[in-house]
Amino acid sequence: MELIRTVKEMQAWAEKNRAQGVKIGLVPTMGYLHSGHLSLMKIARPLCDKLVVSVFVNPMQFGPKEDLAEYPRDLERDLDMIKDITADAVFHPEAEEMYPEGFQTQLEVTGVGRGLCQTYRPQFFIGVATVVLKLFNCVKPHLAVFGEKDYQQLTVIRRMVRDLNLDIQIVGGPLIREADGLALSSRNVYLSAEERTSALAISQSLETAKAMAAAGRVEAAEILQAVRARIEAGPHNKVQYAALVDPETLADVDRVADTAVLALAVLVGKTRLIDNCLIKAEE
Repeated sequence: MELIRTVKEMQAWAEKNRAQGVKIGLVPTMGYLHSGHLSLMKIARPLCDKLVVSVFVNPMQFGPKEDLAEYPRDLERDLDMIKDITADAVFHPEAEEMYPEGFQTQLEVTGVGRGLCQTYRPQFFIGVATVVLKLFNCVKPHLAVFGEKDYQQLTVIRRMVRDLNLDIQIVGGPLIREADGLALSSRNVYLSAEERTSALAISQSLETAKAMAAAGRVEAAEILQAVRARIEAGPHNKVQYAALVDPETLADVDRVADTAVLALAVLVGKTRLIDNCLIKAEE
């Protein structure tokens, strides 16, 4: 497994392999890997000839009061985990390599890149779209795998690829949960024991919403009221947003006519967690 740290070296590696007819897969990460990340690599591995995992904490997607400095990092631990998946290369550039002095270009996806998380993190999807496009230009993959836990992010990337006619297949990987239902996240390490217990109300609220829709209670206002009440019964929880949206456009829906995505962002103590699920109406 090669560790590649510069853009030129990554591009040269990619060009050499593409010239040989090698199909390249990419799994972008910000490191501090968990089994959710590994599940994306396991999806990508059989779909490509050579697998690249990027490990890059992207400063552009953090706001001025967010946790960039505190974001967990452990490259040696990450490399050990990636080796078990038999990845072929790890792209691990420094911030100065990706954003050299004088850098001044940003990419914004409007529409699906507005609302939900963007309301509270205005820079986030600009940073995501910019860095993902840069990673695509560095790694030159034929396909890339992203997790469905970050549902709005996945939707933004798919929209960017369509709009810019990028010749890359985007594959979504299912959300992975702990045995008790908590969605896997690198930020879970921030939670105290009490907060960790309190956070379980997030996934429990998703089950509440699914049961309501399956029973024919499909009005968005009623579902969201129940979801908020279930989450905020947790003593450390505060709902930042809870929304029922169209799976493709992310526009709010008034009722679940067929399927909708329930998207959540919750503050558990000082830790911001996101989660989502597909809600289906009674058939």
